[in-house]
Amino acid sequence: MLLIKNGLVHDAVNREPYIADILVDGGKIVKIEKDICADGAEIYDASGLEVYPGFVEAHCHTGLHGYGIGFEGADYNEMGDIVACHLRAIDAIEPRDETLVEAREAGVTTLCAGPGSANVLGGTFAAYKPVGKRIDDMVIKAEVAMKCAFGENPKRCYRDKGNSARMTTAAKLREMLFKAREYQQKLERAGDDAEKRPAFDMKMNALLPVLRKEIPLKAHAHQADDLFTALRIAREFDVNITLEHVTEGHLIVDELAAENVMLAVGPTLTHASKFELRNKSWETPGALANAGCHVSIITDAPVIPQKFLPLCAGLAVKAGMDPFDALKAITIHPAEHALVADRVGSLEVGKDADVVITNGCPFEVSTEVKAVFIDGNQVK
Repeated sequence: MLLIKNGLVHDAVNREPYIADILVDGGKIVKIEKDICADGAEIYDASGLEVYPGFVEAHCHTGLHGYGIGFEGADYNEMGDIVACHLRAIDAIEPRDETLVEAREAGVTTLCAGPGSANVLGGTFAAYKPVGKRIDDMVIKAEVAMKCAFGENPKRCYRDKGNSARMTTAAKLREMLFKAREYQQKLERAGDDAEKRPAFDMKMNALLPVLRKEIPLKAHAHQADDLFTALRIAREFDVNITLEHVTEGHLIVDELAAENVMLAVGPTLTHASKFELRNKSWETPGALANAGCHVSIITDAPVIPQKFLPLCAGLAVKAGMDPFDALKAITIHPAEHALVADRVGSLEVGKDADVVITNGCPFEVSTEVKAVFIDGNQVK
């Protein structure tokens, strides 16, 4: 057992923090209240310190793109197949990647990581914790979303391979969803009759969880028109979708609020290196949150180093975002975005004991992370 005593608890549920103890047993939070007594428990005295849920990254490539330079060390884009929906991040995450150490020591205890945006369909993202030797033991959920991409990246990466226009990108995604729906219908009609089943198709099979609404499309889109195209296709095929990057979200706030989809905003701490980033602004997360949108703040690591996730939330606050909204944007909201909020994202009884202890607000560059616990085990 572990007992964290007398910390100022920011649980990402209640707006106002409060002084309390947190009792951990079996890697889970079992009690949060004042003056807990637990014989035999290991004590961590958090008096004068602040206690937060482990921070959660909703969209990154950490573990698939580490310190390696050039071809080796970059396993996040398949450059030979524009519709690579059958790929899985879990097969490429490197547990020994040094950036995982940086992440957890900065308090980022859950990562939603997966393929990049070179492909119209890139494969599935996984949610995992940045500690362990074997990814099978680190994952919270092996498949949480199916990556798709709009805008400049698929055009640039496949412009000499039959994809040089936004219309083509949209058509290729539609084609795959049409085929997957047909494949699904044939399977349903065949039932238990193996002879009537269609020949196994790995790509079509990978899209079935999307059609069944078990996982969403995770749509890379920066420009407003690309965001609308992503939504149009999702509505056409009646599938769930999350919007990733949302760089021009502040230009279409009312429309996005009416759509009621989860938004992952960022990476903003970078130069506007592409045409579609020309309207990048730190005001975007706050503007969307103020309109009632479900907002997560992301690093897109390694675009921004994973350890700077709390700093990105701080910069959003500096640009006008409500501090509690910013806290939720790196805790409970990305946990919900990644379909793992039943385990992480807030300090609540029954959830994993992922806890960050600081000597001040983690949004400030001068604040130190004093301790980090993952599943109740101290990793810093």
